[in-house]
Amino acid sequence: MGRLAWGPDRAQRNIDWIEKYCFVPDGEDVGRPLVLRDWQQDIIVQIYANLHGTRQAVISFAKKNAKTTLVACLLLLHLVGPEARRNTQLPSTAQTKEQAAVLFELAAKMVRMHPVLSRWVIIRDTNKEMVCPRLGTKYMALSADAKTAHGKSPVFAVHDELGQVRGPTSELYNAVENAMGAHKEPLSIIISTQAPTDNDLLSIRLDDALSGKDPRKVGILYTADPELDPFSEEALRQANPAYGDFLNADELHTQAEDARRMPLDEPLYRNYTLNQRVQATSPFVSATVWKENGGPIEKWGEVAFGGLDLSETTDLTAFLLVSPNEDGVLNVRPTFWLPHEGLEQRAKADHQKYDVWASQGYLETTPGHSVQYKYIAKHLVEVIRRQNVRKIAFDRWGMNHLLPLIEDAGLSKAECEEIFVPFGQGTQSMHPALQVLKAEMLAGNVRHEMHPVLTMCAQNAVAEKNPAGWMKLTKAKSYGRIDGMVALAMAMDLASKEMHAAPAIPIELDTILEDMDLGGNSAEVQSHA
Repeated sequence: MGRLAWGPDRAQRNIDWIEKYCFVPDGEDVGRPLVLRDWQQDIIVQIYANLHGTRQAVISFAKKNAKTTLVACLLLLHLVGPEARRNTQLPSTAQTKEQAAVLFELAAKMVRMHPVLSRWVIIRDTNKEMVCPRLGTKYMALSADAKTAHGKSPVFAVHDELGQVRGPTSELYNAVENAMGAHKEPLSIIISTQAPTDNDLLSIRLDDALSGKDPRKVGILYTADPELDPFSEEALRQANPAYGDFLNADELHTQAEDARRMPLDEPLYRNYTLNQRVQATSPFVSATVWKENGGPIEKWGEVAFGGLDLSETTDLTAFLLVSPNEDGVLNVRPTFWLPHEGLEQRAKADHQKYDVWASQGYLETTPGHSVQYKYIAKHLVEVIRRQNVRKIAFDRWGMNHLLPLIEDAGLSKAECEEIFVPFGQGTQSMHPALQVLKAEMLAGNVRHEMHPVLTMCAQNAVAEKNPAGWMKLTKAKSYGRIDGMVALAMAMDLASKEMHAAPAIPIELDTILEDMDLGGNSAEVQSHA
């Protein structure tokens, strides 16, 4: 079919076709002609009016905003509408068979509702396929079995809910995208609620599209500003373009109130309803609680306690100081290290701002390609002397290499044995420490000044529980570096024990008994004792 050049006329033609041939597939208005809202039209304009030609469009907004309905319309445009090219393949991808079926079923409903489309398109429910014999176009719904994508040569593709992919790669996504190179002006649409972390595939593609570096990539994002009250109407409106229209505003406010009352539900609410880049699984500390404890340090205490997580020499090493003051506030000062060599590459690999944080003074670097323990040893000795550090808890890994360097830096062996205490990383040791940390944060007693590297670790940290309900922080279920939170939990445990230790009373029992007027002889007193 005749395709116009990229530009406003092409976009308007596609809008007109959708409103003529597509009916509302379900809901209250089922069976009525679909009327595109202004924001939906704007998405179509951004894709098809792009004078550079759009190679990929990445679209993200909160759930229940008719995401699948919109993308089903775009699919039909390319299957049987003015965007169709003869004898081409049009796959959609999803991570599960169930998710893959959603788009197929919605598009199939639209076809069956229209007398013209239903004559032109053959629907194969069993295989989740639709074919237009007159044009030779074929749509197929693929799930995350990459073998089904090989051997195909698509010109148009939809990647549905790509935010479900964890990590930076997907074999199915790569197979489809690489296969599109055989065509002139291929187009792929990514449409999804946001992924949990910057390191996930959707986040990488979305950030790249939003950067504007490639004019052939279009990024469209509806998300609540993280600075807003997450339970406010403004936050709901920002993430939900259909707010108050076909999306029930009262229901959204109910979700907000439920999440406000039950902090464990907040991450899911932020991800699904506010379309924010947070873990749908509950992090150890919610974003709201973390921010509430992010105030400035106003009064440092007289003593301090530390937590040290060395990790591997090429990874992030963390040292956290916690100092309780006379007001019961627990002040936190972190120090982090990474190797200087390869810092920018490591920042790109982890999708974190290590190089920026280093230039801003939030991250220390050591010469070479690995963290040099002698620099850490020197820093620890200086801090111990300057801050009156009582104890430092450490993960046993790597300490046999560090302790001799600490002695070389000026701390005696006796001082090392007195100050440095091993701290197990299993549930037996970590559960009480994490309980203390969470209790102090829920009470608003912590001041960490929103240190960006520590905040990154807090966003990544997920607690794993054993059958008895005891927990520990686990890298296996976390989304990135968590070293700072491990060190913070250890330091907080030491500080809490100091704060709540029973005061020593250096008075002999005999003296107490002599001072007590019990009205009896010593034998009677001893019997009562």
